[in-house]
Amino acid sequence: MKGALFGLMAFALYASHDVIIKLLGASYSPFQIIFFASLFSFPLVTFMLIRDATMGNLRPVHPWWIALRTFCSVVASSCAFYAFSALPLAQTYAILFAMPLIITVLSIPILKERVGGHRWAAVAVGLAGVLVVLQPGAQALTLGHTAALAAALFSGTAAIIIRKIGREERPVVVLLYPLAANFVVMAVLLPLVYKPMPLLHLGGLGALSVLGFVAGLLLIAAYRHSEAAIVAPMQYSQIIWASLFGALLFGDQLDRMTMIGTGIIIASGLYIVFRESRGGRSKNTPVLRTRSRGSTAASFRISPLLRRSKPRV
Repeated sequence: MKGALFGLMAFALYASHDVIIKLLGASYSPFQIIFFASLFSFPLVTFMLIRDATMGNLRPVHPWWIALRTFCSVVASSCAFYAFSALPLAQTYAILFAMPLIITVLSIPILKERVGGHRWAAVAVGLAGVLVVLQPGAQALTLGHTAALAAALFSGTAAIIIRKIGREERPVVVLLYPLAANFVVMAVLLPLVYKPMPLLHLGGLGALSVLGFVAGLLLIAAYRHSEAAIVAPMQYSQIIWASLFGALLFGDQLDRMTMIGTGIIIASGLYIVFRESRGGRSKNTPVLRTRSRGSTAASFRISPLLRRSKPRV
């Protein structure tokens, strides 16, 4: 129960984090938001990484995998920030919830994972749920929908790369390279989109960084107290917060097809978690072992840190 509660608290903070992105996204480019979110996140993540007593340097053991993961993280952050600013919160989450499906598929070529018929069926059902949410032909698909799909795809790729190389790379390398890349790339793009920000909005960016950091710590605590099969489904509680925040702050209303599609996606994701938790022939369990939510500039992946904390799974 303790792990489940920590997980619920973490994802409630992540939902609040995403509300701030949507609020600021109405006035500023995602590039500007990511730049300042990365800037304010540097001190928090750096202080946490001071505890890493591993001897070594910042050169990656697998430079090409780290480069690919860094690229995926930068693209995922940009796409996720834009999707949150352009789409209703619940619809964005529904599409991002397809990440476990993407991780399952990518585990075959990257991890050499053997995916059985049950999980393939869950992937097919989940992708059908995504189509229900998107309703191609019934509604105009916007750049926001494309960005949400891209965020899920690139976040899933970044997650599966961590599963492949995480045990051989130092956490400081895995965490700092994407954060630094976000900062540098957005700094280059910032002059093209910059708008002066009042103190209140700068405070919102600071809150963005703090929320992402604290949520990450709570998620670490959750996985230290409970098995991944208990904590992982807690991410779907974000749809409840998205519905509440969307209705109260943005006047969003959940349409029936989004609700149906979201239910299908969540059911398929839960089934994949259930199959992996049962063990069997699978040795990698890529979804359960990818213990984080999708990459954003103001939060960090907890998987590299958990491997040193002796979690129960």
